[in-house]
Amino acid sequence: MTVAIDRATGKRRGDRPQRPGLGQRLKHGYQKHWYAYAMIAPVAVVLGVLVLYPLVYGLYLTLTDANSLNTARTIGVNHIDATYKFIGLDNYADILWGDTAYDRFWSHFIWTIVWTAACVALHYGIGLGLALLLNQKLRGRTFYRLILILPWAVPTFVTVFGWRFMLADSGIINSFLGTLHLPTPSWLEDTFWQRFAAIMVNTWCGVPFMMVSLLGGLQSIDSSLYEAAEMDGANAWQRFRYVTLPGLRSVSSTVVLLGIIWTFNQFAIIFLLFGDTAPDAQILVTWAYYLGFGQQPRDFAQSAAYGILLLAILIVFTSFYRRWLNRNDQQLAI
Repeated sequence: MTVAIDRATGKRRGDRPQRPGLGQRLKHGYQKHWYAYAMIAPVAVVLGVLVLYPLVYGLYLTLTDANSLNTARTIGVNHIDATYKFIGLDNYADILWGDTAYDRFWSHFIWTIVWTAACVALHYGIGLGLALLLNQKLRGRTFYRLILILPWAVPTFVTVFGWRFMLADSGIINSFLGTLHLPTPSWLEDTFWQRFAAIMVNTWCGVPFMMVSLLGGLQSIDSSLYEAAEMDGANAWQRFRYVTLPGLRSVSSTVVLLGIIWTFNQFAIIFLLFGDTAPDAQILVTWAYYLGFGQQPRDFAQSAAYGILLLAILIVFTSFYRRWLNRNDQQLAI
C-alpha cells in the first residue's frame, strides 16, 4: 500500500487535521463572535446576580440550620456573628420523613397538586370555550374581547383585594345569597370554602391569558380544513375533535405547561387572599414563605429547602411532560 506524503508539511494526505485545544477554540470563538458576547454580557450579569447567586446561596442554606436567631445581624451598633452550622441533608430528611412531615409538607403538597390541576383544567376549559365563541363572526366581537381580557390586564393585587371584599361575611356575594335564602359560606374562614375561593379567584385571573393564546391558535388553523371536513359530512363535534384540537396541539401543550408552572408557584393570590390566617389553604410556595418570614424564629434553612424541592419537582415534571409530548408526536407522525 502506497501512502502519499505532502512534502511541504510532512503529513500523510487524507489524515484528519488535529483538533485545536479548548483554549484555542475559546479564543477563536471570542474573536469571531465578540460582538454577540458583548450584547449578552449585561443580561448574563443581571441573571447571575438576580437568579444564579440567590439559587446557589439558597442551596447552601438548605445544608445548614440557619434561622433568625443564629444568622449574622446588627442590633444598634452591635454586630452579632453567625453561629449556624452545617448539617448536611437533615433539612430534607426532616421535611420528607420527619415526625411532622405530613402536616408540614405532604398535606400542602397534595393540596398544591389539587389546586394546580383544578385551576389549569378550568383555565383551559373555560378559555377554550371563550376562544371558540370569539372566533365566530359576532357583532361587537372586539368589545367582547376587550371585556374578557380585563381581568388579566388589571393588577393582581387589585383583583384579589376586590374579591376579598366581595367574599367577606358581609360582602356582596353573601348578601346576594342571603336574599335568595341560600346558605352563606364562610369563604375566608372555613378550610373547604377557603380552597374553593382560592380556585375561583385564580380561575378568574388566569382564564384571559388562556383565552387569548388559544384564540391565536384557532386563527392560525387553515379554514380549508374545516371546509374539507364539512364536505366529507363531519358534524360540529367531529370538526372540533379532528381539526380544531390537532390544530391547537402545539399551542395547547405550551400554554398548559406555562399554566402548570405559574399556578404551582402562584404566590400572590393565596397570600393576598388569606395572608397567614389560613394554614390549610397554603400551597407549598406560600408555606415556604411562612416558614421563612411569617413565624418566629424564622427558619431560613427549611424555607430554602422548600424552594429547592419546588424547583426539583418542576424540573422533573417538565422533563417528563416534554418527553411525553415528543413520544406522542412521534406516534402521530408514524
